[in-house]
Amino acid sequence: MTATLDRPARPTESPRGAGSARRRFLGALDSRGQVVEHLTPNWFGAVMGTGIVANAAVALPLHSAALVGFATVVWVIAALMLTTISAGFIAHWVRHPQNARDYASHPVMSQFYGAIPMALLTVGAGTLHLGAPLIGQTPAVWIGGALWALGTAAGLVTCVWVPFSMMTAERRHEVRALPAWLMPVVPPMVSAATGAALIEFVPEGQARLALLAGCYALFGMSLVFGMMTLAMIYARLLHGGVPVSTSAPTIWITLGIIGQSITAANLLGAHADLVFSGDQAPIALGCKIFGMIFGLAMAGFGVAMFALATAVTVRSIRAGMPFALTWWSFTFPVGTCVTGLSALGLALGAGPIQDASEVLYVVLLTAWVIVATRTAHAAFTGRAFLAA
Repeated sequence: MTATLDRPARPTESPRGAGSARRRFLGALDSRGQVVEHLTPNWFGAVMGTGIVANAAVALPLHSAALVGFATVVWVIAALMLTTISAGFIAHWVRHPQNARDYASHPVMSQFYGAIPMALLTVGAGTLHLGAPLIGQTPAVWIGGALWALGTAAGLVTCVWVPFSMMTAERRHEVRALPAWLMPVVPPMVSAATGAALIEFVPEGQARLALLAGCYALFGMSLVFGMMTLAMIYARLLHGGVPVSTSAPTIWITLGIIGQSITAANLLGAHADLVFSGDQAPIALGCKIFGMIFGLAMAGFGVAMFALATAVTVRSIRAGMPFALTWWSFTFPVGTCVTGLSALGLALGAGPIQDASEVLYVVLLTAWVIVATRTAHAAFTGRAFLAA
């Protein structure tokens, strides 16, 4: 039930009429009200994939006014997308509640409810890093903090609700692990990574300690759940084969927990000295050392998974992989690897790792341009809003 964009022309249309419809605004739909009829939660993946382009840009070791300006424009686009898609998603629940409930209970589509908190957290992080020149420092901090709190709460819900609903669902056949299973368990890790930047804006003392400790708890929660899920997915890939057709890009989701955990471990370590000082300074040093060692070990795992995902993608493209919203899986996970390598390279003072983050950002930017262009065209014609 993942939303695909390769649906054939409706039987009532002639080939000429179908081609004409593809060129008109929302021409593939019978009415404009159909836009929200099948507005599934994986649309929030477009917000994630756009927002990470902005956040990864400001995390790079490169610093220039042009790069910051570009990142700001992309962040604004992501914020507008979040607002528009959120409004449409609410309308989807209000106007088509049965469809919404069916999607929420579907074993695959329900996983993408994890995209909602991650979209909030991604835009919130961009607000914190890029919003000050546009809206002022204080509003940027408050809005970024509010989005972080809302995204964290929603992420905790998906981390528990989606697995619980799968455990208690009545099944007629066995459900096998898919890369999409990582979507609901990764949000707490995104909260841990993005929460690090909020520490300096929280009053000193117990408040900062609570935020840092909370972020490490979120880190542990997501890491353990994520690694268990990743092990099941890897076993399924070995025994059941790789995802095919429109599901093939979802294999890139496996990189999300890897890149985001490296980011979180090193950003939390970098901000630990704001909490632990004086006699407790060795604790802050220990946090930094943990981030570096964890980052190096996990980066090795990431290289292997990146190579595997690339090989699967090349194979799928040769087989004629059609375009679908799942193509947004090419963006956010790669973006987390950019932020992870940037944070790790800065912590270690390692030039080659920082260079690798810059090269990977070019890959991310290329993927984002391609996927965003294809999505914009499919949305213009209305094909993006058709049921799978």
